[in-house]
Amino acid sequence: MEAKGWISGDESAKEMLGRVLSRARPFLLLPPLHRVPLRPRNVLEIVGPSPSAKTHLLIQAALTCVLPVDWNGVHYGGFDGLAIFIDLDCRFDIFRFSHLLKLRLASGSISEIDREQNDNTKKRSSIAYDEELYTLCMRRFSYVRCYDSFEFLATLKTLHYRIQKEKAYGNCVHMLLIDSIGAFHWIDRASTCLPLRGNNRKSHSIQTVLETVVQEIRKLLLLHPMLAIATKATLFGNRAMNEAKWNLRKPDTSYSQSGGITALQLPYREYMPSAWQTFVTHRILLRPSDDHLAVSDDQNHSVYFSEWLLPSLSFLDKFIVKEAGVFLVA
Repeated sequence: MEAKGWISGDESAKEMLGRVLSRARPFLLLPPLHRVPLRPRNVLEIVGPSPSAKTHLLIQAALTCVLPVDWNGVHYGGFDGLAIFIDLDCRFDIFRFSHLLKLRLASGSISEIDREQNDNTKKRSSIAYDEELYTLCMRRFSYVRCYDSFEFLATLKTLHYRIQKEKAYGNCVHMLLIDSIGAFHWIDRASTCLPLRGNNRKSHSIQTVLETVVQEIRKLLLLHPMLAIATKATLFGNRAMNEAKWNLRKPDTSYSQSGGITALQLPYREYMPSAWQTFVTHRILLRPSDDHLAVSDDQNHSVYFSEWLLPSLSFLDKFIVKEAGVFLVA
């Protein structure tokens, strides 16, 4: 009876095929993350100085994840799944997330919101949206704040049970979002070793802490196929600091044969341990610009550049950030 119980399946062949086929499809994210198809178990690193809209891109990815594909005849283009947001920077504003979600719900799609703003319509004091769908999307968003590396590790170790519980209710986690992965690097590095809490004799160095973090995330992705996205602040080398600052503000805007802007990589220095660097499957670099785009008589928006480093693409995307989302500009 024990052997029979062991070989009995937890799901039917139809359920298995539906799960595998649905998870095999790539994630089609909004600009500027749209250039490269991302799949479950991929690890995307969004790297850039502050400010370069890294957290805003993370929030927009979370919104796309929790939104449905369609709702009451309105197309939202979401992934109909759960998103787990781990805040290591301790700056996340849930009221801002709620406001951005209402804006996405108000017009059904990013493009429709953009058209409304470009038509110079007045801002409304209240936003009309589907309250039932709003509640559903907020329930699909899980937020965790960690104040040190040990809390981060503890969170990762308990996520498996949280995800299993959600699956029991028929919910599936599609994204693991981390802001920002290097938040505790310099605090941990200030000590030669990190004593574990309690009476254990063992201690952890910064290298072993990051290795453990990578192992825990890898286990999660293997057990629960989902897309992991992490932001990371850049660090520029001293010898190239002046040149880096100049390149940061004045990237080459000549056009390549493919129609995009020619890429010009910044000489930033990698400070994360090799365990994390080799774990990342995709990397995109963001940069601010001195340029501003006038969208109305009283509104100017900062212009940013994005460049894919892994895989390496030979052009840049230019984009602006609005409350309604992120939009490419010519």
